[in-house]
Amino acid sequence: MIDKNSRMLMEAILDYMRWVKSVEEHRGGSSSIRYTQILLDFLIYVIHKGIAWEKMFTIQTLGAFQTYSGYKGAQRAIKALSEYLFSQGKIDQPVQLKKPQSPLPDIYEHYLVYLAQSRQPPHLYLRQVRRVLVSFHQYLKSHDLTPAKINIEHLDAFMASFKLSQNTHKTYRYHLRGFLKYLYHERRIIKRDLAPLLLGPPQFAQRKLPKFLRPKQVKKLFDCLELSTPTQKRTYAMVHLAYSLGLRPVEISRITLDDISFKKGELTLTKRKGGNPGTLPIAENTIKAIALYLSKDRPKSLSRELFLTHHFPYHPVSSNTVVGYISKAMKQAGLPSSAYWLRHTYAQNLLHMGRSIYEVKEMMGHQNIQSTHRYLHINTELMRKVLFDEEL
Repeated sequence: MIDKNSRMLMEAILDYMRWVKSVEEHRGGSSSIRYTQILLDFLIYVIHKGIAWEKMFTIQTLGAFQTYSGYKGAQRAIKALSEYLFSQGKIDQPVQLKKPQSPLPDIYEHYLVYLAQSRQPPHLYLRQVRRVLVSFHQYLKSHDLTPAKINIEHLDAFMASFKLSQNTHKTYRYHLRGFLKYLYHERRIIKRDLAPLLLGPPQFAQRKLPKFLRPKQVKKLFDCLELSTPTQKRTYAMVHLAYSLGLRPVEISRITLDDISFKKGELTLTKRKGGNPGTLPIAENTIKAIALYLSKDRPKSLSRELFLTHHFPYHPVSSNTVVGYISKAMKQAGLPSSAYWLRHTYAQNLLHMGRSIYEVKEMMGHQNIQSTHRYLHINTELMRKVLFDEEL
């Protein structure tokens, strides 16, 4: 006989699948069949194991079920069910697939707390710092060292142990310098400030200038965009946001329905790189592109993010998805460019409109003015072309 907990799960699954069916009928698809089988197997697993209701939607139960079932998408299917039940007030919170982070030794954890309180950086920034500290701790542990015993040779050897890009090496050094300053100035654990000694290899080449599209190329891109499928309409809206607002791919992926005011024609960016929120006016064509996607082609979902995947269970797209589809559109238009070229084009358009460097900085969401100064060099090149008929 089925116990109370199992009966609750069975009713929840039936209710959820009725909701899913209505969504699929609206969209004319049937991609949920595989997930129905996963959920039925989950019900059988819960009955067999006698799992209580409050223990069903936990990372431990999902991990055990994943091993038991062997389904590749098992955890994602249960997570989607838990999000639905949470929206209905039947569970306290949806299941979190990410495992809790293993704590580091106290000195590292104290630094992360200090960093969070003193600078209040974005959550993603702290995750990046933690990742560097985990690697650094593992290196010291493998060499029987403690932070109090390190010297510059150890630091150089640690950095040399990574086969990373130049930019990633630079990021690692930056975060490690912050930790070294903390060890010296705040904790007095090391006898000398090693941060200024942690240097990268000399760079003789100047930083590459940002690339952008000329007016004819912009026209070619938009002329080549198709609007036959839901995915194409989603890409169309993404391209408009990148071109007319200069948004980074990660910012486009984070836009929620609550961020858009169609009445005011504004977009509020609450989750911007560098933690610089702001409100930007949305061009009429961009509003129409978003409305076109929302009217029929955005899947019904409990997620509030604007852009969702088009395969069940629907979830927010990643920044890599934004990059991929915009780059694909550019390739189809015969343009040897990337998604970031649209952002750079936006900056050039602002300068041509007579906006000051400080206004451009705010609208681009730059943390420091040096990032914005790069665009002035390109503008100088454009003036040379006009004055002296020089080819770029």
